[in-house]
Amino acid sequence: MSNRAILEVCVESVDHATAAERGGAHRIELCTDLSCGGITPSAALTQAVRRDVRIPIHVLIRPRAGDFCYSYSEFEIMRNEILAAKQFGMNGVALGILLSNDRVDVERTTALVELARPLPVTFHRAFDAAPDFEASLEEVIQTGVSRILTSAGRPLATDSLETLAKLIRKASGRILIMPCGGINSDNILTVVQTTFAREVHSSVGTSHVKSGGNGDRPEDNEARSAPQIELFEQKVARLVRLLRDVPCDQPSG
Repeated sequence: MSNRAILEVCVESVDHATAAERGGAHRIELCTDLSCGGITPSAALTQAVRRDVRIPIHVLIRPRAGDFCYSYSEFEIMRNEILAAKQFGMNGVALGILLSNDRVDVERTTALVELARPLPVTFHRAFDAAPDFEASLEEVIQTGVSRILTSAGRPLATDSLETLAKLIRKASGRILIMPCGGINSDNILTVVQTTFAREVHSSVGTSHVKSGGNGDRPEDNEARSAPQIELFEQKVARLVRLLRDVPCDQPSG
């Protein structure tokens, strides 16, 4: 088995998804509205990205911005979105449900994991709201989730390297811990080499193209976004090059 770290890139458009693939990303997480932390993408976007991208796609299952304590109707929406993800040929889903005290909602998360099978499930940054990371780690493991996306409660992964490394040691092969939060070409090697993470997640800093205002013509906006897409692809490629041949296995002992 290769010991190279896997790069997951978060995108919210077809153009960025295809650019991530051209740049060598190993997997993408598809969402919309990254400015609020991301919500579930539309069916049309999901199908379009699946049509144009060959690498694995994990889709975010989050019915709204805000907290992660969901009502019955919101939970039903999540169920339906998982079924749609399976229908559209997604390779995995990312989700997170908490109780009112910010502990993991083990019962409902487990139900969604079972519904998603055989797709793997990532427990997303809802984990960062946990009052006790080690206890929440064990709760997430109980649900059958495949990995946890986390910056250990801090905005940046580099602010939590010690905690992330500790979580990875505690996980002890039972679940993957995927660091996220401001990971870029300046710090990705530090994150991997310090924590021994086998997977890392990045939005590459340019995954959201701001549309122009003042009545700009659509073709002007499209032309202006092309260099941004090219830059995004170049940044993804640089991250992939940096990760190449860097051992990420946790040492024994």
